[in-house]
Amino acid sequence: MELKKNPKANVGRNSSLFFAVGLNVMLLLTYIGLEHKTYDREATKIDVLMVDDLIDEDIPITTIEIAPPPPPAQKQIVTEVITIVEDVEDVEESVIESTEIGQDDIIDEREVGIEEVAVVEVEEEVEVPFAVIERVPRFPGCTGNNAELKACFEKKIQEHLQKHFKYPETAAELNIHGKVFVFFLIDKYGKVTKVKSRGPDKLLETEAERIINLLPTMEPGRQRDMNVAVPYSIPINFKLETQ
Repeated sequence: MELKKNPKANVGRNSSLFFAVGLNVMLLLTYIGLEHKTYDREATKIDVLMVDDLIDEDIPITTIEIAPPPPPAQKQIVTEVITIVEDVEDVEESVIESTEIGQDDIIDEREVGIEEVAVVEVEEEVEVPFAVIERVPRFPGCTGNNAELKACFEKKIQEHLQKHFKYPETAAELNIHGKVFVFFLIDKYGKVTKVKSRGPDKLLETEAERIINLLPTMEPGRQRDMNVAVPYSIPINFKLETQ
């Protein structure tokens, strides 16, 4: 029996190579299919301007008749007529007399009375500093010598501040605080006048001035056996305490 196939022709000889190539091709196609990206296309509205053909219309030519301007008004010519009047009446010339006094003028001797003028004496208010005055203003309830009166005065001022001190509600709500310096004058009658203040806010200044204006009338300070005005200043510290 004769063999029909060529023994050298082995079909399965390169099967592993073909299998590897086919496997790689399939993997490549799978990778490309997975990594392929597509994008959504949004519909875009395009405005199309349709321009119709212009129709040429024959516009009739019209003639506008404009009336000519009126002629300019003629200027009236005024002729001056000069009339000659004969000078009949004599005009008297007015003579201005000089008011200056010459050497030949006689001066009338007369007595001029001088009325008595009342002279009002204005007393000048003398101010003596609190630190150097001979006798400081005496706060009600204070006794002793000048040094004791000074210490008592300062103590009574502190008690007065603690008694009448009231923190402004608006300033507390706005967290306004600080030190206010108050200046005032104890005049020669013992009254507190000319109260001024300087501080971080107007609300605190107003409260400090209110407290000082409540001070009682004192016995005025004395310098060289006479009543004098005494200026004084005190700081008032407005401080909010957090609980």
